[in-house]
Amino acid sequence: MLRVDTERRFFLRFKVEGGFQSEFTPMVRRRTYQMVQETRMNSSLKRLDQEPKRLIMIGGKGGVGKSTCASAIALHFAIQGKKTLIISSDPTPSLSDIFETEIGDQETPIKGVQNLYGIEISSDVVLKKWKERFGPEIYEVVSSFASVDYDFVEYIGGAPGIEEEYMLNYILELVESGQYDLVVWDTAPAGHTLRLLHLPQIFLRHLEAATKFYMNLYSYFEKFKESVKLKKGKRTLLEIISGWENLAEKVVNFIRDTQKTDFIIVTIPEALGVRQTERIIQDFDEYQLRVNHLIINYVIQEADCEFHRLRKEMQQSYIKILKDQYSSRIRLIELPLLSHEIRGVERIGKISEILFKQE
Repeated sequence: MLRVDTERRFFLRFKVEGGFQSEFTPMVRRRTYQMVQETRMNSSLKRLDQEPKRLIMIGGKGGVGKSTCASAIALHFAIQGKKTLIISSDPTPSLSDIFETEIGDQETPIKGVQNLYGIEISSDVVLKKWKERFGPEIYEVVSSFASVDYDFVEYIGGAPGIEEEYMLNYILELVESGQYDLVVWDTAPAGHTLRLLHLPQIFLRHLEAATKFYMNLYSYFEKFKESVKLKKGKRTLLEIISGWENLAEKVVNFIRDTQKTDFIIVTIPEALGVRQTERIIQDFDEYQLRVNHLIINYVIQEADCEFHRLRKEMQQSYIKILKDQYSSRIRLIELPLLSHEIRGVERIGKISEILFKQE
C-alpha cells in the first residue's frame, strides 16, 4: 500500500509539462521513482479482479507461452465464479493439449473446472459463419441485376479483412449475448494481431472499391431501377455495404472501450521477443489501444549452472530494455521458467497463482 500511495503522489502531484519537479531532494526523488518502477516490475494481474472486463485479449509472437497464459487467466476467473469462455483463433491451437480435453469449434466445457468453456476456431469456420450470415443476401441482391454464380459470394468472402472483421464480430456477439461473464481471447501470433489493428482501413478500402463496382453496374441498368431493388423488406447492396461499415465501426469502438476490454501482451526476454513487443505496442499506441500488462515469460530466476548463469545474464539485459521503455506506463510481470511443461488444470492453476499474486 505504501508503494501504491507513493506512486499516486508522485504522478498526481509532481508531473508537470516537460518532466518531473519536486520539492524533494534529488536523492529522495530518485528513490521515489525507483519505488514506482519496482511497484510496476513486481506487479500482477490482481487488479483485474476488481474491474468488470468483458473481453481480455492475449497477444504476442508465436512460441512465447501466450496460450498457456490465456488458459491460466481464464482458469482464474472461472474459479472466481465467473462463467468464462476461452477462445483460440491460433492456426495451430493448443488449448486441447494444455487442458488435456478435446476442444473443437463448438463451446466445450473444460473437464474438472466449473464455469470454464473453450473453443478452438479456425479461419474456415469463421468464413463459413460469415457466408451463412451474409451470403444469401448478397447473392440475392447482385443476381437481381447481373448474371452471376453463387461463387461470387466466395469472391467477396475473400476480401481483405473479412475473416478478421467477422472474427471480431463473432467474439463481440459472444460477449454481448450475456451467455458468458468474460471472454478470454487467445489471439493468433503477433502478425495476425497487428493485422486486426489495420483491418478497418483495409476493409473499408475494399468496401469503397465494392461500392464503385456496384455503382458502375448500376449505371448500366439504371433504366431498370426497380429491378435492382429486392422485394419489400430486403436491402440493396449499398445498404448491405453500409451495414458492414457500421459493423466495422462498432467492433473498433468495442475493442477501444477500456471499461470492457483489456489487452495483455506476452513476450520472452530475447531479442526477437523484445523487437516484436516493441512493434506491437507501437501499433497499439497508433490505434489508441492501451496495453496495461506485459508478461515476460520463461525468466530464469535461479542460475544453478554456467549455462543458466549466461542465459540469465542475457535475459536480464532484455528485461532492463523492457523495464526502461515501458515500466512507467505498463505493468510488467515476470513468469519463471519452470522445469516441467504446463499441462492439466493443476499446473495451469500454478501459473494462475503467479499471475494473480497479491501485490
